Amino acid sequence: MEFTIHHQVLTTIFVVAIVMGAVVSKTDFCTMGAVSDWVNMGDTGRLRAWLLAMAVAIIGVAAMSGTGIASIGNSTFPPYRTTNFAWLRYLLGGLMFGIGMTLASGCGNKTLVRIGGGNLKSIVVLIIASACAYLMLWTEFYGQVFNSWIVATTIDLGKSGFQSQAVSEFFGAGVVPQVATGAALGLLLAGFAFASKDLRGSFDNLLAGLVIGLAVVIGWYVTGGSMGASWKEWAELAETVPSRVEVQSFTFISPMGDTARYLMSPGNFANINFGVTALAGVIVGSFLHALLSGKFRIEWFASGGDFLNHAIGAVLMGIGGVLSMGCTIGQAITGVSTLAMGSILTFVAIVAGAAATMKFQYWRMMQEA
Repeated sequence: MEFTIHHQVLTTIFVVAIVMGAVVSKTDFCTMGAVSDWVNMGDTGRLRAWLLAMAVAIIGVAAMSGTGIASIGNSTFPPYRTTNFAWLRYLLGGLMFGIGMTLASGCGNKTLVRIGGGNLKSIVVLIIASACAYLMLWTEFYGQVFNSWIVATTIDLGKSGFQSQAVSEFFGAGVVPQVATGAALGLLLAGFAFASKDLRGSFDNLLAGLVIGLAVVIGWYVTGGSMGASWKEWAELAETVPSRVEVQSFTFISPMGDTARYLMSPGNFANINFGVTALAGVIVGSFLHALLSGKFRIEWFASGGDFLNHAIGAVLMGIGGVLSMGCTIGQAITGVSTLAMGSILTFVAIVAGAAATMKFQYWRMMQEA
């Protein structure tokens, strides 16, 4: 019985990821592109689609928490709401990821979508980023390089009486403040997104924001609802890694490390988890859309410098994404949906890192000209 439900959950996530991959491919949703449009052209369409996805996810989590159909507490993967507010970790990791995704021509999700569309450069980015994420997750590298100063700069909010780092804690503990704060913030974000015709006038931007936000909500539901509880029980019986069977939703950097881990022992099917399944689904969905729409194109590096930029970007994404505990989807949508302050800080850091890198690239281009 548990075995069947386990596969139902993974199958659901795979199908949702296929839809996400196809929609991102069709709409050209890209968080790096969203920052670029805003910084370079003043076009906020894709940025507002990103904010709409956040709004949908926040409202969805608030609704599930309020009705009790899913439990999204502090024991999620990653632990978004932990009382340990590692502000420097979020800030530095987010900046690294923002710089990296700009150099690598897209975030983790976009890298997978580009692979499905025939972009061989993105395969190289995936391999390098996956190796770096594996290094951070499954070796002593994180502990030796980062852990000591992260612990030293972490603020324990529990000592101040907070039960989590969710912004709703400022209005009181419990479900009611979480739901009220989530509903208010979600509606505010949705209102801001819809305030511009850059969003309202674009079907693709509307579709991308709605589908990605709903995908995150579905991920929370199938792992935090009744299905999720049964899956977790099955996974524990199967003696898989506990931190990988907790309540979670879509993120794409740690799954790269998990995929590398699985491919090192492909016969160990217990290593096929939520993240590995989601990663594969996005590539499949993008591939199907590219094939059916006639947009499948093989693309390779234009020069050695182009390769170097993408390689450096991939390293920064793999390390920075794990350090910040998420990416432009994993922290900026999934994490933000939990109202975690660390997720909001990571989102701001990613945008700042990407924007600063774009400004520098433009300045250097003008100097060379």
